[in-house]
Amino acid sequence: MPDGRRIDPDAVPGGPSARRPAADLDAVDRGIIAELSRDARISVRALAERLHISRASAYSRLDRLTRDGVVRGYGVRLDPVRIGLTTSAYISLTIEQNSWREVSARLRTLPGIRHFALMGSDFDVLALVRVADQSELRDLVLQGLHSIPGVRSTRTHLIFEESSDDLFPEAGRG
Repeated sequence: MPDGRRIDPDAVPGGPSARRPAADLDAVDRGIIAELSRDARISVRALAERLHISRASAYSRLDRLTRDGVVRGYGVRLDPVRIGLTTSAYISLTIEQNSWREVSARLRTLPGIRHFALMGSDFDVLALVRVADQSELRDLVLQGLHSIPGVRSTRTHLIFEESSDDLFPEAGRG
């Protein structure tokens, strides 16, 4: 926290007690992760062929990676502008000591919040917001965020242009 306050790490959802390092990942595991990062719809057969392993090995490794929490799910990447979310911003929040649980629970309920994280910075929380327009952004900040008990202040950083993970294909490789 910015003023030297401390947070109990085990009280943070997804904190140290909930997130432990995965078992050692070998080259095949990393290959599976890289292929899934490129195309989550890849069949296990195609995955096995690309990595030169048996289908049985691909199934068992994928099952283990899922069980261990390395693979947390599968999804689709959408273009926010093409689905009508033309205004994006990062919003930094300063919160009161010991309010993280309630603040994080409320952030999960607000429309437009796409991601947020507890930070070790001169602010406490950083949230990625995607909304239709500036009016919706104003309402989210003034009526949504400022109505959360424990939020002391916010600062909005408009996004003019951004890159995508798609531009960094090697990012998923270890």
